[in-house]
Amino acid sequence: MTSRNGRIALITVGVIALILGGVWAGQGMNPIPGSFTTGSRMWLSIGLIIAIVGIILIVLGLRRPGHGGTSR
Repeated sequence: MTSRNGRIALITVGVIALILGGVWAGQGMNPIPGSFTTGSRMWLSIGLIIAIVGIILIVLGLRRPGHGGTSR
């Protein structure tokens, strides 16, 4: 992603996904009580997947554009 706005959008969506995934994983593991997701292995899995996607988006947003190759 070469545009500044696109990189900011990736980082923003990544942070939201990381936080949401962390909450869902925490509820699935049971340390965050008070929801139908508490203690559910399914929500632990969903939370971990969403958190990993968030980390990937953040990394992609923070990477600097390459100096060679097919940049326009």
